[in-house]
Amino acid sequence: MRGVSTYARRAFGSPAAAVVGWCFATEPVTAVTMLAVVGLANLFGMRISGRIQLLLAGLLLALLAAAVFSSLPQIRWSNLHPFAPEGWSGIARAAALLVWSFVGWEAITNLAAEFRRPRRDLPRAAAIAFVIIAVSYLALATVTVLVLGPAAGGGQAPLATLLARGIGGPARAIAAVAAVILTLGVLNPYWAGAAKLGAALGRDGATPGWLARGSGAGEVPRRSLLVVASLTLAVLLAVGLTGADTSPLLLATNGLLLTVYAIGTAAAIRLLPGRGVGRVAAVAGFIITLGLLAAVGVYLAVAAAIAGCALGYLAWRSRRAPRAAGESQDAAVRANTARTD
Repeated sequence: MRGVSTYARRAFGSPAAAVVGWCFATEPVTAVTMLAVVGLANLFGMRISGRIQLLLAGLLLALLAAAVFSSLPQIRWSNLHPFAPEGWSGIARAAALLVWSFVGWEAITNLAAEFRRPRRDLPRAAAIAFVIIAVSYLALATVTVLVLGPAAGGGQAPLATLLARGIGGPARAIAAVAAVILTLGVLNPYWAGAAKLGAALGRDGATPGWLARGSGAGEVPRRSLLVVASLTLAVLLAVGLTGADTSPLLLATNGLLLTVYAIGTAAAIRLLPGRGVGRVAAVAGFIITLGLLAAVGVYLAVAAAIAGCALGYLAWRSRRAPRAAGESQDAAVRANTARTD
């Protein structure tokens, strides 16, 4: 196999090749390490995981605030022209991809049972999170466009560029730390919510029953967490080994999440009473979600396949249940007959 490491070895010897190899190995090692950290945090339960999440969120907000405020003197209003160089079709394509940046609200609902007073605390937490995230996203997006202009789309880390321009010095290293914090901050609640969801589905018969352990409030769903960790690691290895472009993966994932949102908002329309604010918001959310689903395009096939698997499993389980009940009844009859004999 030829690559930069091979060329470095031929030009400068084994030490240079080792340096190149270690640099390339840093990314997967970092990714696996972060997965291990998140997995261990969730193994100790929501109390430890929640404290870690609060720390990560605080650090990330501090870095975002530093990037925004340090960039204010470099704002150029001329960067708003042309406002939409790719037209509305470009905005639609970008929205389909950027859904990934805004999803995650649904993950906390899987942890509702962990709140002491869910009816009071969950709406408060959602409202506080909405305000903080909305202000942070809008502020960062605004300074990114007004400071970097067309250059914002040319780099992989606009946050690092903003910090470098506003603060200077070790801004790149700070941005790397921010990337790690951001990734951990996303993985931690998603793994916690997904593990609880898997256990709840096992309890309700939508997934194999052995996943149900840990579905109760305050319990740790270790089996479900192991499945989540295994699937995440498998995807990471597949992407790393094949070098596949992550954009299709993001669009397919967005299709799955938007499907969840479409079903959720449709359920809200049906369940919420009258014409109150909640029902109006549900209708608006449903319409917007349908538009974003259309923008995802062919990648909705993944969501359709997953939906088919779910419905197929339920159909198989419903056919199997009467047969299993009959077998249990036959076994009971045979046992009674044996005792009688």
